[in-house]
Amino acid sequence: MRRRSGRRYGASWSQAARRPRPGTSWRPEMLAHALDSLLNRSFSEPDAAAWPVGTRRVDTRAGRIRVLDTGGKGPVVLMVPDGPNVIEHHADVLARLRPHARVVCFDLPGFGWSKPPMSYRHRLQDGAAAVLAVMDALEIREAALHFSCANGLYAIAAAKLAPQRIRRLLLCQTPSMQSMRGWTQKNVPKPLQVPVVGQVLMRVARRRFAGVWYGIALPDKSRFDEFHAPADHALTHGACFCLAGVVQGLSHARDGELEGVKTPTLLIWGDRDRSHRRTRAESLQDLMPQARVEHFADCGHFPDLEQPQRYAELALATINA
Repeated sequence: MRRRSGRRYGASWSQAARRPRPGTSWRPEMLAHALDSLLNRSFSEPDAAAWPVGTRRVDTRAGRIRVLDTGGKGPVVLMVPDGPNVIEHHADVLARLRPHARVVCFDLPGFGWSKPPMSYRHRLQDGAAAVLAVMDALEIREAALHFSCANGLYAIAAAKLAPQRIRRLLLCQTPSMQSMRGWTQKNVPKPLQVPVVGQVLMRVARRRFAGVWYGIALPDKSRFDEFHAPADHALTHGACFCLAGVVQGLSHARDGELEGVKTPTLLIWGDRDRSHRRTRAESLQDLMPQARVEHFADCGHFPDLEQPQRYAELALATINA
């Protein structure tokens, strides 16, 4: 009788992502991600006492991840902040979902207080493996994924890797792969796209980048402080914002890499997001014809956080459909 390996879903992909390809040695990209890990190391522990109730750090195959787990019964919703947002930004959404679901909100490696391991390269397979690693660590068999913008590509990758474990995709501001590339070229400064240079620049100027980003992403200035203050506090106290790593990691994604995902999908799109003003939301349907698109006409880049009640109603209806 053949013995079972005992591996969880995603373990083999995660391990493959960490192994250098034959003959590659230390290329600039590998050096850049190792540098990100070193630059974001802290020699002091964060003030976990100030974190929201239910927040802790969990050891996973993808490193030590900061997680808020509401516990409880019902369907499971996994969500990640769209950096420089952190878990604290999701308080209103969590409050509306938790009576009806177990909600797990976690900082992806390289964001918030989830320090990126040396081997983490922000590629599609890394992000997918991180999602499944958190699910395994918390003994979650299946979940709906609520991810935004580029992080949504990681959610789709997780659904392709383990379709039996991802029951719904709840996306915000996530277009097709091709449209995402166009967004990157228009919105991300060229130096951030260069390995090593981008990592150093992002670490030095992360607070400035966060301020500029909220000025572009939000529909008007009235809510700037509401979003900027928690992010600036986090970055001041050691949080990560490895935007360069994500941009460089996803630059290796191939057009056909996410094809074939059949998971029921809801895409919520904020029409007043200036960073996406030339992006066609429905481009996601070129990749996933089953995706249903809901436009929030008055919202910017964070429609789920800007209108949490409306988002929660749509999300719960989709999860329970």
